[in-house]
Amino acid sequence: MLDWMVWTTPVAVFFGAIVLMLIGMTVWEIKSPTTLRKGFLPIATTRGDRLFIGLLSAAYINLAFVGLAGHIAEWLKLEQEPSIWFSFVLSMGFLAWVMRKG
Repeated sequence: MLDWMVWTTPVAVFFGAIVLMLIGMTVWEIKSPTTLRKGFLPIATTRGDRLFIGLLSAAYINLAFVGLAGHIAEWLKLEQEPSIWFSFVLSMGFLAWVMRKG
């Protein structure tokens, strides 16, 4: 049934992190309801809004990395494509930044 998906360790960790974030945000929202706040994003957002925007951004960062990995290996004259862990760390860092400052 899931043969179409390449469940490598980075992919499993990425989706596991998303599930844990959603569970954590649900518990946090129940314990402490959020209010609108204005950060660097051009709209007033709640924690849930920032999580959604951050998760979309994280997905795009990972997709861009997967699409450009061959070119990155060429540009940097690497023997093999760089590890997907780089994009995972970058995307989670960006997500944390959006959650904190967005």
